Amino acid sequence: MTGRLPPPFRLDGKVVVITGSAGLLGRNHAAAILEAGGCPVLLDVATDRLHDVTRELESEHGSPILALTVDITDEDQVRACAGLIWNHYGRLDGLVNNAANNPKFEDGAKDFSRLECFPLPAWHADIAVGLTGSFLCSKHLGPLIHQTVARSEAGVTGSIVNVSSDLGLIAPDQRLYRQKGLSEDEQPVKPVTYSVVKAGLIGLTRYLATYWPGTVRSNAICPGGVEQGQPADFLAMISDRIPMGRMARPDEYRGALVFLLSEASSYVNGAVMAIDGGRSAW
Repeated sequence: MTGRLPPPFRLDGKVVVITGSAGLLGRNHAAAILEAGGCPVLLDVATDRLHDVTRELESEHGSPILALTVDITDEDQVRACAGLIWNHYGRLDGLVNNAANNPKFEDGAKDFSRLECFPLPAWHADIAVGLTGSFLCSKHLGPLIHQTVARSEAGVTGSIVNVSSDLGLIAPDQRLYRQKGLSEDEQPVKPVTYSVVKAGLIGLTRYLATYWPGTVRSNAICPGGVEQGQPADFLAMISDRIPMGRMARPDEYRGALVFLLSEASSYVNGAVMAIDGGRSAW
């Protein structure tokens, strides 16, 4: 996303909260908002990474950024965060529910991902971040967006964007994760929680789309995978399953995000936008 955007696509003066801001996509979401003239508020539970991302973005864009360490699964922390943002800016125009859990297990637990072996604590943790966290942020930040819009000029809307996935639309192709030398019941798979969380975000999107009619729009983006140093054989296999023949670059979701946050999408509400190179079309 380069060059100056025409007015409908601008986010000048708009304050937008991004959860999971210290991750790869979160950082790109923040950069896109900055490039469009907006004020991203960065939330993450990983303080050190959040500090590094904030410092990098401030250096690149020359603008001070509010960054807050927040556990979005803790309602008290989310409530306090909402108060801090309101006291700091006196407004809120958008929310990007981007945070998602990425559990890591010890090397010996090679079959942890299989449905029969998936640990209940991991289920609870993944649901807590991906779904409960999005619910809590919508619960406490959504009313601030509604309040901001209600006192603004007629025709302006606020926006919630939920970051789902192409795997919220289609099932994982478990053949991508197979490893030679393992029996069928030991083969690693995409964990069940990923699909459940991403499909659940689509349901949350549609619910929110009807909750503040006329003031707060709610839409979902369903990104495909991002190329970031995966093994060559994996890249070849997944590329064969994508009509465009490749995974996404980290910055290829910026335009869609800015569109949905801006007044250029003023009549887009309850939409589920696949941005996966056509993978979910097959």
